[in-house]
Amino acid sequence: MAAFTLARALRAGETVFSAWTTLASPLVVEALAREGFAAVNLDAQHGMWETASLVTGIGAVHAGGAAPVVRVPLEGFALASRALDLGAEAIIAPMINDGADARRFVAAAKYPPLGERSWGPVRAMMLQGASKPTDYLREANAGTITMAMIETPSALNNVAEIAETPGIDCLFIGPYDLATSLSAGKAQDINAPEVERAVDTIGAAATKAGKIPAIYCRDAQRALAMKARGFRFIGVHSDLNLLREGAAAVLKALKG
Repeated sequence: MAAFTLARALRAGETVFSAWTTLASPLVVEALAREGFAAVNLDAQHGMWETASLVTGIGAVHAGGAAPVVRVPLEGFALASRALDLGAEAIIAPMINDGADARRFVAAAKYPPLGERSWGPVRAMMLQGASKPTDYLREANAGTITMAMIETPSALNNVAEIAETPGIDCLFIGPYDLATSLSAGKAQDINAPEVERAVDTIGAAATKAGKIPAIYCRDAQRALAMKARGFRFIGVHSDLNLLREGAAAVLKALKG
């Protein structure tokens, strides 16, 4: 694989669909990569991915020909740096609510002068084919993508400040948390008018700041609709739901 394929695709204006995984299985993520997803996300916030499984999972995604993406836990900035050292090409950080959160994320994920990322990308250099530290260092800040999740009223109010933070590459909408928070915990209706307005506001803020608008979608139909609305990194479905839906379809056919 060429180095930093995700960043190159996104900066070239392409739309990237990313598989979403929670099961911490290297075989699953490699299979999804080999099926043709350009990126595969390993969810360490709500999924079962931990440091040891990320080592093998990131390698498996790369072996399958896709870009590894990791969503870290809430305020998991130490894991953000660690996952990049292990070869992740992008980090999704949840609950980035203001400029201060965004700057802490950048500090962990970007090398100086943008941030304070500590040096040690031994595995990343191997996967990226960088034989000299200076080769990796020269490309890493542009080549690794920081995705700030916008999913609360506070984040929505501060979206311009977050988008304009140097070192933030992408605004990533978490639609279900956004719907929950905007309804004060009463609903998860991602099609509610206030949620749709927020989606447009966030997308516009990203575009105005020259950043990448991104979103998670539960199914392919919504993913295509979000592409039509200008979103360019789109997480789609999940490995567990794909497994359950596939099993349900087979059982339905067997039972007639």
